Amino acid sequence: MSGSRVVVIGGGIAGLAAAHRLARRGARVTVLEASDRVGGKLLPGEIAGARVDLGAESMLARRPEAVALAREVGLDDRLQPPATATASIWTRGALRPMPKGHVMGVPGTAEALAGVLSEEGLARIEQDAELPRTEVGDDVAVGAYVAARLGREVVDRLIEPLLGGVYAGDAYRISMRSAVPQLFQVARTHTSLTEGVREIQARMAANQQTGPVFMGIEGGVGTLPLAVADSVRARGGEIVTGAPVTELRREPSGGWRVVAADRVLHADAVIVAAPAPAAAGLLRAEAPEAAGELDTVEYASMALVTLAYRRSVTALPAGSGFLVPPVDGRTIKASTFASQKWGWIADENPDVVVLRTSVGRYGETKILERDDTALVDVSRHDLREATGLDATPLDTRVTRWTDGLPQYPVGHHARVARIREHVAKLPGLAVCGAQYDGVGIPACIASAYAAVDQIQGDLTAVRELTANPVQSLHGGAGE
Repeated sequence: MSGSRVVVIGGGIAGLAAAHRLARRGARVTVLEASDRVGGKLLPGEIAGARVDLGAESMLARRPEAVALAREVGLDDRLQPPATATASIWTRGALRPMPKGHVMGVPGTAEALAGVLSEEGLARIEQDAELPRTEVGDDVAVGAYVAARLGREVVDRLIEPLLGGVYAGDAYRISMRSAVPQLFQVARTHTSLTEGVREIQARMAANQQTGPVFMGIEGGVGTLPLAVADSVRARGGEIVTGAPVTELRREPSGGWRVVAADRVLHADAVIVAAPAPAAAGLLRAEAPEAAGELDTVEYASMALVTLAYRRSVTALPAGSGFLVPPVDGRTIKASTFASQKWGWIADENPDVVVLRTSVGRYGETKILERDDTALVDVSRHDLREATGLDATPLDTRVTRWTDGLPQYPVGHHARVARIREHVAKLPGLAVCGAQYDGVGIPACIASAYAAVDQIQGDLTAVRELTANPVQSLHGGAGE
């Protein structure tokens, strides 16, 4: 790898992580990013003088990749866990404490969901122990399987808002094998789902994992890609923004020809870290089967509404925020009380309270056709209904993430395996990003590292990720 020339297409966290690993191994790296900035869905910003995230705002700490990368690029002293991990769910007309004792919304006992579900819903969970086995085959939708075992109320009131916070998706379409792999494993080996969940919980208790589940960064998670980019440059790497790649072709010599704007680059290897539509276009000439598979990846769009208030006129419930089940007919799907969730925001801005809402799920297009003012208005309406907050904000910001979250429908794992099989036929080519092994930050980084190993001839990590995607958990309340 030392001295080889590698082009990384895409400057999101996956592409930057790949470039960082390559540079550390001595490669000469060029990152080509189509937009005018690096970072992808990680975006630092400001509102009413307060530093905030305008994209993803937390990263799973129980996986090593994201926290380790932050430390490698000099952010160790800025890592901070949430100041509170207590969240609520706005359901059946009230803010109710988020239940504990569940795995992504699936309880080990009916009692775990008392207060969130109706008496009928709790009674339906009890039937799980008497039901015959539900076959899951090679994959199954999370919502369909859990509804068959425990009833629709569990799905509609808890699993939907939790999965919606991760994928902005529909629980009745989302792959259990890819999105909640630990549940899929117990579904294959247990007749009773609640019994399987209790086994997962016992295993987790025996492992005694300590430390926070999630981690943030002082100044925002959006500062991570900027620090990674700086580290890549410090190691001699080149990062070019405003450089959409228009051609990727294999050269007779065995290397790759990459055309971006007015530049033609010749590389020993290429890592494509672009979203599925762009990746499909790039791969169509040399890997048409992979491109065809990538053409089938669907995305959900969403918007984040960030609001700042004077602390003197703002009173919020305790905790980090709340989730909203779609079944209740509300417009927002979640709200994060950012000043309460992240101590650094409160410390830096003692007179200001920052919170944000998220709007938009897979298949919801009408709400996102509204202008920014309308999205702010509907967010304020729902916040007032949920919390009583009726003050006028100091400032508002709407950040739209069009086609921001890839969907993981039933059969997603098989599609990823086919894409990788086709790509592996071309030496010196690999793919990575959120559309493969998980949408969370650690998953994207793991995907990037596997791609680096692949172009060096080591497929071990790629095979492991393809077989065992990284579960992307919900970060409390919000996104």
